[in-house]
Amino acid sequence: MVAHDVRRVDPPLRLTRRGRAVVLVLLALVASLASAVLFTTASRASVEPAGASPTLTVRTGDTLWDIASRARPGGDGQVAVAELRRLNHLDGYDLVPGQVLILPRS
Repeated sequence: MVAHDVRRVDPPLRLTRRGRAVVLVLLALVASLASAVLFTTASRASVEPAGASPTLTVRTGDTLWDIASRARPGGDGQVAVAELRRLNHLDGYDLVPGQVLILPRS
């Protein structure tokens, strides 16, 4: 005698108009929450952490040599200029008034 296995197959899930509206509202809430979390995280990342390197805003007439000598008085000027260029990812020696430079820590 052969036993037959009878399985009940449920129809696929169908959403009513109200069900689709609820799903869309839930998706919108999840997207809003995710964007709020990302915005909050991004704004916290822009806050300067404790112990961050000091910065200086370039004024008209400032040169890397002047800024380096103020940042490291009595030190080797060439080394200080090279460090300023490295910290600020500068390819050349030109500065623009209003540009913000990261200064080496003392």
